[in-house]
Amino acid sequence: MGELQIQHPFSLPPPPLPPLPPPSSTRDDPAPPRPPSPPFDPSRMIGIIRRKALIKDLAAVYHAECLTYCQELLELQKKLDEPFIDIKVPEEPRKETPRPPKRLKKSR
Repeated sequence: MGELQIQHPFSLPPPPLPPLPPPSSTRDDPAPPRPPSPPFDPSRMIGIIRRKALIKDLAAVYHAECLTYCQELLELQKKLDEPFIDIKVPEEPRKETPRPPKRLKKSR
């Protein structure tokens, strides 16, 4: 019979890998080639400028809307902080003349 190898339930972790060398400023690998850029087209710039202006307008509208909501929220918070005073209008006391009882109580 061959020898049996006993495996321990707790084994040591593998040794760490050697550190990577620091990246050098000069590479041996050339950079991947870039696709050629299209020629300058001024009509595309006009579209970009228009979109940028639209984004600015939209941001201004959102900002104004946020300020409005913040002001409303602040007013609601102030109302919540005010003490609640339940003011009741005092009713005028009615002075009625007491009526005499319809039946008199019998005395013994």
